Amino acid sequence: MTQLGRVEFAAKGGLVNTDFIDNVGGVDCSDNEVNIKILLNSLVAGGDLTYKQRNELLERMEDEVGEIVLDNAYCQSESISVTQQQQVQLLKEQIRFIHHLEKEGKLDRALEYLPDDDTLAEREKSGLGLTRPELAVLVAYGKMVLKEDMVTDEIANDPYHARLLPAYFPQELHEKYRSQMDLHPLKHQLIATSLANQMSNEMGCNFVTRLQEETGSTIVEISSAYAVGREIFNFDQFFIQIRELDNVISAEVQYEMLYRCRRMLRRVTRWILRNRDRKLGIEQQITFYQPIVQKLRDNLESYLVTEEVQEHNDQANSMIQEGVPEALAHNIARLSSLYSAMDIAQIAKEMDRDIDFISRVYFVVGADLSLHWFLKQVHNQPVENHWQALARASFREDLDWQQRQLTSAVITTCPEGKVAEELIENWMDQHKAAIHRWDTVLAEFKVGTTHEFAKFSVALRELMLLNLNCRPTL
Repeated sequence: MTQLGRVEFAAKGGLVNTDFIDNVGGVDCSDNEVNIKILLNSLVAGGDLTYKQRNELLERMEDEVGEIVLDNAYCQSESISVTQQQQVQLLKEQIRFIHHLEKEGKLDRALEYLPDDDTLAEREKSGLGLTRPELAVLVAYGKMVLKEDMVTDEIANDPYHARLLPAYFPQELHEKYRSQMDLHPLKHQLIATSLANQMSNEMGCNFVTRLQEETGSTIVEISSAYAVGREIFNFDQFFIQIRELDNVISAEVQYEMLYRCRRMLRRVTRWILRNRDRKLGIEQQITFYQPIVQKLRDNLESYLVTEEVQEHNDQANSMIQEGVPEALAHNIARLSSLYSAMDIAQIAKEMDRDIDFISRVYFVVGADLSLHWFLKQVHNQPVENHWQALARASFREDLDWQQRQLTSAVITTCPEGKVAEELIENWMDQHKAAIHRWDTVLAEFKVGTTHEFAKFSVALRELMLLNLNCRPTL
């Protein structure tokens, strides 16, 4: 079947990939075989193995190599499915990614039978996104470019990313010959390939280019921030748990949970890029943030106001009714609130106060000033172009920063041992006029469901003035 035939079949409801997606197992198996033999041949040359032992070892690893290859193919196909389920919602950023590849001279759209901009505009009006074969082309090009750009000393020599090298090989090899792997002539390429595959499969093919445009960060910086966020929130475990539900719950529910994880990890990665301590490496950042994230996960309901607890429970119950295990459903439902652990960790570092106290103040301030409600309005604001998408992301970022600053301001006025709710009530009484002005601005957002972008800018400026006017005088 030709690519155009595949696209037409998919447009009429057929489930089809491209040749290179369907044949990825054979290509990946060949790559694994070559790279394993390069390692084993170096061991034979160094006298660590005989040729007979090499061949016996290859035979013993055959099944495990097959499992590695199948897992890689599974995760790639899954990634396409997660993206495909969002349909037209992601079309604008996919068009942006196509333009990026074209400007870099990496993609010939006509050669790959990708639609032109006029055709894509018509699809958008009709509520249609890219077909699965078209998405497969973007995934292939995205991975190819990412792998090339990730072959750097900074990534290969980072102790955290270096873990991907032994993970590439079967268990018996990295148990017996871990030190020899560092001498593999393709070490940089193997680590780059593993990291690029992981990031693209979990986050979508345009994850890196999107964050480059939003933050101006380098590929090395984005890779590091992604690794930190993935580790401190245990996303690797969530992905495994969701995949274990194959043929237990509907694929659509699985894809939606995976997309929620993808969206959350992208937000965390962006936060780290904007706020990280540049002196800290990946492992040091994990050591700092992970205990705070875990503490919030264990005690979140005691920090949140009643309405937010109920909202999370309603979301979790909806997933439980679809067959999702209770613990996993609650973890996915609470991701949006757990994200606040990043800001809370920053406050704790600056103020050296108890995490329980900071967390309660943070969430109650957010509820009392309707900051969480306002964040939902930002989330729900539709975007029509790239610049509006950047503006919406900037609004979220500004709101996070303002809530962090307001929390710090409230805590600064607090004598030791005072209850969070009492403290906030006193603080709000002292600043009634400024808070009334903020409430007046918020009231404008309660009329209608969509708003001009300028309206959000004005509101955030008012929130900044509230923040400035309500900070304690030093």
